[in-house]
Amino acid sequence: MDKDVQHIWLIGAKSLGAYGGYETFINKLTEYHQNDKRIRYHVACKANGDGCMDPEKTEGAKILSDKVFFYHNASCYRVKIPEKIGPAQAIYYDVEALKICCRYIERHNIQHPIVYIMACRIGPFMKKYYDKIHKLGGKVYLNPDGHEWMRAKWSAPIRKYWKKSEQIMIKYSDLAICDSVNIENYIHECYDGKGIKGADPKTTFIAYGAETRKSVLADDDEKLLEWYASKELSPKNYYLVVGRFVPENNYETMIREFMMSNSERDFAIITNVNEKFLDELESKLHYRSDPRIKFVGTVYDQELLMKIRENAYGYFHGHEVGGTNPSLLEALGSTDLNLLLDVGFNREVAEDSALYWTKETGDLAALIEKADSLSQEEIGQLGERSTQRIRDAYSWEYICGRYREVFLGE
Repeated sequence: MDKDVQHIWLIGAKSLGAYGGYETFINKLTEYHQNDKRIRYHVACKANGDGCMDPEKTEGAKILSDKVFFYHNASCYRVKIPEKIGPAQAIYYDVEALKICCRYIERHNIQHPIVYIMACRIGPFMKKYYDKIHKLGGKVYLNPDGHEWMRAKWSAPIRKYWKKSEQIMIKYSDLAICDSVNIENYIHECYDGKGIKGADPKTTFIAYGAETRKSVLADDDEKLLEWYASKELSPKNYYLVVGRFVPENNYETMIREFMMSNSERDFAIITNVNEKFLDELESKLHYRSDPRIKFVGTVYDQELLMKIRENAYGYFHGHEVGGTNPSLLEALGSTDLNLLLDVGFNREVAEDSALYWTKETGDLAALIEKADSLSQEEIGQLGERSTQRIRDAYSWEYICGRYREVFLGE
């Protein structure tokens, strides 16, 4: 093995692709670094179950065996998981990926490897693998993600597990790479003096990234026009939100407030919800009585989704848990007018390039009516600021460059 090459293991994402934040991050990281001969990535990928990647259906993938394929010049190893164990799959997956990683490092005598673990799922197992990797001459880096233990979907015991797991993983890592300054501050507030030797946790800040280019689709693209016709929407005449329909993203608040407003525009909601969930929502909000509220399903075509963002009159962002949110960056890069929940994470990212609302009854409804009355010049100025904000601090080229500096010790 070439001793001048920095081998880096990426563990915690389901695959390389546009399935979620970590998946998109790894896809971009390997894409931007694929020709850098100083770096060799080894990526854990799910071989089965939700979010797994089929290399046979992935353009550009080179299959070596049923367990290993190359993509963006990265060696991707497939990890099979028992699907019957439910939510514990994620823990099993990370631990199994670490086992395979350690075996490979030992067998091939890899010098000074870096193992980069994403999310704080495997705290109880962390010391064992931290010690093992250090014994092999490597280092463990961690991306702590956001406040997973605060998410409403988890029961009290699971929240307690997440919090304890986070504490252990911060303790047994050589560097925590935080995608938000707020998260980095939180780690020091919570864990300073609780490290392995009582020292402060070592951290650095590298944000998530986004594209600053425009969609390749034209305004009269047949695919776009068909989508608008099927959803009964028209360009610049709808507000938009894209993301998972979970409590901490405040969809119910956004829908309720929009219904309170006098806006003549539509509210298009791109998310994956089933009929049962929509029926429950109807019983709470009676949203079906308002023809402006439109659940329009999911959009997996990334160019089409980018174009839908560009053509939105305004974008709502209600996330209040987590670090730098991918959907916010994408909105700031594509949509001129953005209306964000007023929390530290969102202000840190958007600064003065967006408008802000609180969960207080009537606050967002009033902001929607204010947004409806803005001039094209005012909206254009906000759009210029938001696009520049992404270009300056969140472009994939810049973010991947920062990772190169950290991985290579530059």
